[in-house]
Amino acid sequence: MAVLDELSGFEFEDVMEDVFRNLGYENVRQAVKTADEGRDVTMEEVVDGTHRAIVVECKHTGTVGRPVVQKLHSAIATYEYDGPKRGMVVTTGRFTGPATEYANRLERHDDPYPIELIDGRDLREIADAVGLDLYNGRIEILCEETLRPVDPTGDVDTPIREAIRDVENIDSSDLPETHVEVTFEPAVAVEAGVDAVFETSVGVVHRIDETDRFVVHASRDQPRVFEPAVRDLISANIDRTVALEAEPFETRFDSVTIKRFGQTETGYKEWAVEQLRHQHTTTVTYTGDNNVTYNKTCEPKGSDIVVQSIRSVHVPELQHSIRLGEYGYTYESYVAGPSRVTVDDGIHRCVHCANEGGPFTYCNNCGSINCADHIKTERLEDEPVCTGCAITERFAFKTKYFYDESNLEAFREQYSQLPVHRKVMENKPLVAALGVLLLLLGLVLMGGFL
Repeated sequence: MAVLDELSGFEFEDVMEDVFRNLGYENVRQAVKTADEGRDVTMEEVVDGTHRAIVVECKHTGTVGRPVVQKLHSAIATYEYDGPKRGMVVTTGRFTGPATEYANRLERHDDPYPIELIDGRDLREIADAVGLDLYNGRIEILCEETLRPVDPTGDVDTPIREAIRDVENIDSSDLPETHVEVTFEPAVAVEAGVDAVFETSVGVVHRIDETDRFVVHASRDQPRVFEPAVRDLISANIDRTVALEAEPFETRFDSVTIKRFGQTETGYKEWAVEQLRHQHTTTVTYTGDNNVTYNKTCEPKGSDIVVQSIRSVHVPELQHSIRLGEYGYTYESYVAGPSRVTVDDGIHRCVHCANEGGPFTYCNNCGSINCADHIKTERLEDEPVCTGCAITERFAFKTKYFYDESNLEAFREQYSQLPVHRKVMENKPLVAALGVLLLLLGLVLMGGFL
């Protein structure tokens, strides 16, 4: 059969490692490659609550005979594992009659080390189940699951409305409609174990025994790790996904985009291994037997790193847009039901200076959201007005702010009819300063009389 024909035997074993991991086996890893045999895969399964080891022989060949199956049976018997064990032979070709009979006989006699045979026909069915591309030997990521793009207790525009609640002088319940777009971004959650020992003539100088977990943004050619907040959002909700069906979402959102995974699962696995090798590379200092100090760079080998699981999921990124007066605002976030991580917050940002420190106040006159430095009190109506749209004029040596020329004219008329002492009161800080000055002067004069 023309399945995976262009792969080498070792490359075929790489593919099968990924296949077994996708089928749900645990602790899947390849044995160290030797000169006379391929990299057999070892893994575990849980049967009735009991862990059982599986030793796998991968044969990228046209025919597999009885000697291969018989040799694996011996390898299982000598494999060190505290628990039940079984074997598996996987081939792109077929098994001979004697090979099949040998495996069947082990099963009939309840042998403690039974062996399962998987031929090319079985491999085709497995390929369909895990998304294996039989022509290039890669595990294509066929993910139809996503984190929930909407809070079940809310609406699609809930995130931006909640953000607007923090802004003073605006009622979030009385807002125009928002435009909401959703992009389903592909993500890959990786869990890998690093077990490496570094020795010199004086013994072990460094050891790594860690399990690392990270989430990869998987929509571009070059993977990148999500920032910690997004990683935690995905990790906390990856077991609470919903089906990724574009049609239902299109009835709720104004625009729906589903991005494809940029690489195969094998590509992300290899990238993760290289990342962990770099992350755990360190230089240690030790003293030799001759009492001389040495430096040693400790870099894990690829065989020291076992990718224990690769889970694929889409994470919804929502972009909300709303028009308030003369200004448009956006609010972007990654969401998982009621939980979300803000990517870009255009609500908590002053339109005049881009200050994100707050507090923020809304200007009903023009629709701007402003920081404290760019919001004033409108003199005639005693309401907030921003420095960007306000009409200004000085009264009693103090600048006053007005919505428009009409308000300014109305106040001019009022001001012209005020008595002098009321006009002076339009600059209260000045009045207070004059009061202090007069008080000091009075004290000086009283001191002179005394």
